[in-house]
Amino acid sequence: MRKQILVTGGNGFLALHIIQKLLAAGYQVRATLRSLTKAAGVQQTLLAAGTEHVERLEFVVADLTQDAGWDEAMQGIDAVMSVAAPVFVNDKRVTETVTTAATVGTQRILQAALTAGVQRVVMTANLGAVGFSSFDPQHVITETDWTAENQHGLSAYEKSKLIAEHTAWDFVAAHPALELVTVNAGAMLGPALGQHVTSSFGLVERLLTGQPTPNLTVNVVDVRDVADIHVRALTTPAAANYRVLAVEDGAISMQGMVTLIRRERPELAAKLPKHLLPNGLVKALAPVSQPVREAALTLKLGHRVSNQRARDLLGWTPVSDNQTAVLAAVDSLHRIGKV
Repeated sequence: MRKQILVTGGNGFLALHIIQKLLAAGYQVRATLRSLTKAAGVQQTLLAAGTEHVERLEFVVADLTQDAGWDEAMQGIDAVMSVAAPVFVNDKRVTETVTTAATVGTQRILQAALTAGVQRVVMTANLGAVGFSSFDPQHVITETDWTAENQHGLSAYEKSKLIAEHTAWDFVAAHPALELVTVNAGAMLGPALGQHVTSSFGLVERLLTGQPTPNLTVNVVDVRDVADIHVRALTTPAAANYRVLAVEDGAISMQGMVTLIRRERPELAAKLPKHLLPNGLVKALAPVSQPVREAALTLKLGHRVSNQRARDLLGWTPVSDNQTAVLAAVDSLHRIGKV
């Protein structure tokens, strides 16, 4: 009998890639949606992307902000991919209420999994929960690092992901029958299977729409690598109760992205900024603007982030790199009409 995996937020950017990999690997997949009206679109997107065995995919209504539906969603499930955020954040500035929603949503799905006798939950987490209090450029950031909850300049979204992850680990410590793996992803780029992208695409979109942009350096990751790490975290017994960082080798600056796009996508070169905002201006404006404070924090961070645990523990080898991930995001934004 095929194992059945529950994937939350089945129409999301990362969830679509995870579903595609799970179906190809022989699993039955049940995906949660906030409304079944989205089911046909998910199926069409997967079919258009050449996904195998879409007939093994089913849907159920469940929302992380509501109790209804989760007991039914967990029936017969062997493991859970907790991918969905409890609130929609793409293209929106989020508020502090996200923190409460993220915490309650995390507890809700873990409790439902525990009640149903599910053995393992693989949870999508964030690099912002790991390395955003690391200011030593020589320090190698690993899964043992944690961002401070009161870190000045931390965005509401990153703080919500940080607190949600703390909540998850506290829950599992109190309920050891449930295994947890968190996949802490960097700025997620790569190809979009459908119309949905992540907020990380805003980095690239700013460059291609002429918005004022600081010369940030970021650790990015291709969504295909993140999906691969999730599936490996599901199937590797030794991964139980570990955090795993999902980043490509090295980091890339916004100026590096400009140079790359100008060279590899010359037809878009005219859209790119001729100059990026000076670091001094970003620091000067930080006290009067939360988005600028977030950028100022990023300017101070170290970016030596290790992906060695994913390699050693999960046997993962990257399918992508910084340049490939950025260019795939550029192509996706162009395809869906964002640039």
